[in-house]
Amino acid sequence: MKQIEPYVNVSEAISSLDNGGRFYNLFTHAEDGIIAQSEVAKVGGLFNEKQKVVLFLELSVSKLDASAKAALISKLDDSLQASYQKYKPQDLLPSEANSKGIISANAIITGFPKMVDSKSDFTGLILIPIMTGKAMTFVPVPIIEKYDIYEIRDEASSDTFLIAHAKDADKLPEQKIKVAGVLKELKMKKDDDSSLKKFLEINYFLHLD
Repeated sequence: MKQIEPYVNVSEAISSLDNGGRFYNLFTHAEDGIIAQSEVAKVGGLFNEKQKVVLFLELSVSKLDASAKAALISKLDDSLQASYQKYKPQDLLPSEANSKGIISANAIITGFPKMVDSKSDFTGLILIPIMTGKAMTFVPVPIIEKYDIYEIRDEASSDTFLIAHAKDADKLPEQKIKVAGVLKELKMKKDDDSSLKKFLEINYFLHLD
């Protein structure tokens, strides 16, 4: 998980993103007025990960005003434009995420996170893929074994939503932030499929204060 420093103006964003990509990206050129996926991926430290590239891009330009953002988006090449339309994240409050969030889709949630005590009675389960011979099976594992779990709340209400943060990453600050990632399912009871909830697996965040 990576902290993002968003661009503060469109000139800075274009200068950074129109970079020619890595040395082996032979068909992209710096400062040609066209921004390709490989160029955004270079800045984000990514490779062939379209969904994460779009998530990184959206959070990076989140502080630009509407006209500046539109100007930058217009410079994306056809392939990145298609990826952007497919993976553009939902912008949600914690109180909206359970009802409006789409599983497996990108989402950005704004609020105040608070870590769930690992010694609490929190028992949510996630499915981990494991190869057994030539077949892949999914094994339920307590989410708290794989992630640090936070509840993120609205600024104006007590509603919260679960977010999952890599255990080996720095702890999230207890202040207003944006967190960006992919919405996934969490089973609250092992043998009860009706107990499914949503959570956000975080890839990026940024400070708002």
